[in-house]
Amino acid sequence: MIELVKGADGLWIVTINRPDKANSLTHGMLTELADIAEAAQDARGLILTGAGKVFSAGADLEEARAGLATSDVWERLSGAIAALPGLSIAALNGTLAGGAMGMALACDIRLAVPGARFFYPVMKLGFLPQPSDPQRMAALIGPARAKLILMGGQKVPASEAFEFGLVDRIIDDGDVVGAARDIAADTLAADPRIAKGIKSLCQSVQI
Repeated sequence: MIELVKGADGLWIVTINRPDKANSLTHGMLTELADIAEAAQDARGLILTGAGKVFSAGADLEEARAGLATSDVWERLSGAIAALPGLSIAALNGTLAGGAMGMALACDIRLAVPGARFFYPVMKLGFLPQPSDPQRMAALIGPARAKLILMGGQKVPASEAFEFGLVDRIIDDGDVVGAARDIAADTLAADPRIAKGIKSLCQSVQI
């Protein structure tokens, strides 16, 4: 249910492929995603996307109730993405919800289709978010807007997410993977040491 395509140019494209369940994530899927992210240290670029019309609805509800909601695999995944030396892009083909937001927040860039919505109903379900998620969210959009989503339970449409800074660009034609490829092109063509150096300089605060 996790697909990986490695390009000769050093671009890895990872697709969550469980559209019949809104790409909800099981422990096995999260472990596979974390394994890929940890193995991608030599990749020049990484694109995360989903199959169908939803990027991910977050944790599979049955597994969440059985303990997945508090598993450290979420932090393992987002930490591995944040540590990548190459350019990481979340190509959000649709709505992003719950714990799945962690991997997108850990990416360098987030692109979204116009119809995407963003929400994180963890409090309503009786769980705390993963520790790094509120920090990364607040760093992007500010503490008040992070609380609007995490404590106010608001579902934020793509246009408002763009205004907040939660997503960096809305792709009107919906081809978020194509747009991500275009953005990654200069990094893929550059000396990896220079690209890594620029990324390091941009990260004045490591979360």
